[in-house]
Amino acid sequence: MTATTPAFPDGFLWGGATAANQVEGAYNEGGKGLSVQDVMPGGIVRPRTQEPTPDNLKLEAIDFYHRYKEDIALFAEMGFKVFRFSIAWSRIFPLGDEEQPNEEGLAFYDRVLDELERYGIEPLVTISHYETPLHLARTYDGWADRRMVGFFERYARTLFERYGRRVRYWLTFNEINSVLHEPFMSGGINTPKEELSEQDLYQAVHHELVASAAATRIAHEIDPGIQVGCMILAIPFYPLTPDPRDVWAAKQAERDNYAFGDVHVRGAYPGYFLRKLAEKGVELEVTEADRALLAEHTVDFVSFSYYMSSCETVSQERESGGGNLMGGVVNPTLKVSEWGWAIDPLGLRTILNDYWDRWGKPLFIVENGLGAKDVLVAGPDGPTVKDGYRIDYMNDHLVQVREAIADGVQVLGYTSWGCIDLVSASTAQMSKRYGFIYVDRHDDGTGTLERYRKRSFYWYRDLIASNGATLVERTGAQD
Repeated sequence: MTATTPAFPDGFLWGGATAANQVEGAYNEGGKGLSVQDVMPGGIVRPRTQEPTPDNLKLEAIDFYHRYKEDIALFAEMGFKVFRFSIAWSRIFPLGDEEQPNEEGLAFYDRVLDELERYGIEPLVTISHYETPLHLARTYDGWADRRMVGFFERYARTLFERYGRRVRYWLTFNEINSVLHEPFMSGGINTPKEELSEQDLYQAVHHELVASAAATRIAHEIDPGIQVGCMILAIPFYPLTPDPRDVWAAKQAERDNYAFGDVHVRGAYPGYFLRKLAEKGVELEVTEADRALLAEHTVDFVSFSYYMSSCETVSQERESGGGNLMGGVVNPTLKVSEWGWAIDPLGLRTILNDYWDRWGKPLFIVENGLGAKDVLVAGPDGPTVKDGYRIDYMNDHLVQVREAIADGVQVLGYTSWGCIDLVSASTAQMSKRYGFIYVDRHDDGTGTLERYRKRSFYWYRDLIASNGATLVERTGAQD
């Protein structure tokens, strides 16, 4: 990297990310229907309920629905160039299978976009972020049913026609590969996980991939300038030992994630994935129209979340990775977060180089951050959080993004996950805080919902203003 080449390119999109079900609240206002999240009071760690219950913090969340102007103003104060948010499918189509959308829901997102435009913040919109309408889950078994493709096409077309001229960047499905691990939350599949056949699970995967390609086609038909990306839960797997069998086990684990990007970018199922299905006795129902759609309507960019890495081994003496949705075993060389997630900044550079070498498409880091139990304390300008641990975490990860860019990787931007404290998707806790902005709400539902700037708020503001120049190489951080 020369002195005349900036670490981060001009126009790099700095910002933050949220999801409707984790911030909006107002679960029964504005004509909204129920989503799968409304019956998941414990995230993925407790059984779901039949109806919404008072202990589900997502029903009110942080009340972004009523406080979006205040929150967007805080994002603007940090200098956000982009804000990633999701649209609640059941706010637009309350049941999911109606012919006509809910105008009140559409108007809400018009107002959100108005506010972003007021501050010059680019919107990055996720069409489906773990928010399948509950009616679709219960009536059709979610994405296990091919009819979901048509419902999603109608929903996506409605969004593109309404907001296409205002939103340049879109994501189809959040962490699409997570459906293999959490089929109800990710795919609205109502059949209990332990009863779900692999045939139905992988058929649901196919339906989502077809729907994603269909949405990409619709977007480009409406406006060729719209950029549509896929979104993958990224996790590098390392062999636990040099044993070639461990190396192969790690490769196989990574291929479970690669397959989703391979279809989105290359337009066809890779051979290793087809072999895996054959060995499982799974025969996908794939039409010629499906194949053509996948081949002809590939994505414009690849986005991903990155929180941790993991290891794989064939050894019978293995310690499972704590808190890791994607499986794997503990890496003894890494420290972990309070929720057991391995902290591996260099893994982000590894993923960026790996994905760039594999797909050659622009990359967008749309989730990264540290969940921690923050403590609100008195400060010179009012209550704050002294979250130096979050600053260190993000600094070290962004140093590796800078290195990847110097490696030649094209990175469009970075949106820190949970830029304002929100309800955790995996545990449905408020105490698992990610934000630069502290929200006064707690796991028992108490709190004023007041917002307070953490120390990281000012750090990120200065980082954005300098376009990454304030990052530091920390002694003891990963090389």
